[in-house]
Amino acid sequence: MKLHVLYFASLREARGAASDILELAAPAHVAELLAALRAGPLSEIDEALFTRVLVAVNQTVAGSDQVVAEGDEVALFPPMTGG
Repeated sequence: MKLHVLYFASLREARGAASDILELAAPAHVAELLAALRAGPLSEIDEALFTRVLVAVNQTVAGSDQVVAEGDEVALFPPMTGG
C-alpha cells in the first residue's frame, strides 16, 4: 500500500523535502511506518528527536498502534517548543 507522508518544521529541513510516498505491506501500524521511515528516508534524523515525533493520520493524532491504510495521509511533527 502507498501512504503520503508529510514532514513539518525541522523534520522537513532535515529530510530536505516536504513529503514522500512510502510503500508498506498491508496491514501496517504507525509503529511499522515509523520503523520504515527510520530505516529509510529519515535515517539521518537524531534518534532522540525521532522518538518524540507526533504523528497524525488523516489529520487526527495517532498512537503507535493506529492502523494505516492505502492512501492515508500521515503527517510528522517534531516536538514543539515555545516561549
